Amino acid sequence: MSSLRDAVYGLAVGDALGSPVQFKKRDSYPWVSEMLYCDIFDKPAGTWTDDTSMTLALCDSIRENGKIVIGDIHYKFFQWLMKGAYTQDGAAFDVGRTCVGSILRGWGDDDYYSNGNGSLMRIIPLAFVADADDSTIDAVSSITHAHAISCEACRIYIHIARDLLAGKAAHSAVKDNTKTVSETFAPLATIANRERNSIRSSGFVVDTLEAALWCILTTDSFREALEKAVNLGEDTDTVGAVTGGLAGIIYGFDNIPEGWISAIRKKEMIEDCLWRL
Repeated sequence: MSSLRDAVYGLAVGDALGSPVQFKKRDSYPWVSEMLYCDIFDKPAGTWTDDTSMTLALCDSIRENGKIVIGDIHYKFFQWLMKGAYTQDGAAFDVGRTCVGSILRGWGDDDYYSNGNGSLMRIIPLAFVADADDSTIDAVSSITHAHAISCEACRIYIHIARDLLAGKAAHSAVKDNTKTVSETFAPLATIANRERNSIRSSGFVVDTLEAALWCILTTDSFREALEKAVNLGEDTDTVGAVTGGLAGIIYGFDNIPEGWISAIRKKEMIEDCLWRL
């Protein structure tokens, strides 16, 4: 059975693999198949970004409290943003505008233009909290991203992740969890049939979820899914992270390429934030 460890390492690997090529146009850079130095932020290979840091902050809060405590999650996000907690080099970087404003203000943005992928990218731990219902998922998303679209994206993602954890095949998990979604997410039902040039990989939460599910449904290994994700261009670290969380559940830690795992810096920080089922 897959564990939180599989999902979080999958996410961290996708984040670090995609970070060096984020913001770049699709097919404008050599195909990424290994961890690279990130010249955008002057970071060594294997460095994760805000995606993993916020995921670890959420994990650590659940580990300490044994349950979801919204105020404590917000506090840990604040510690990350302002004091560099859950980072490999002691300072937050590559932070989205909506996350910054919401964390400093104390509540999430709920306007349409605040539907970036900043809550989807770090929501995967909730798949492992049995009593985290839809209202809880919404509340955790809404710490930073409170619009209905962002909240629905997180719910769909967690429901798919839970079905994967239960042993359901990826195609069935996606099909079963896109039957009653809003019109915004209706295209997810046939996402596997889309061509690469129709898949958008921007920071818009709908694009990110579509890209991640497309990568999962059109590949047969962790490596193939993650290479496909980070070579879509644009928001490559987050598409990689969201893909990696699900791919970690499907394929497990042992099927993540060893070279990718070994390159991840400060793995002890990940281990310290996990809780055991």
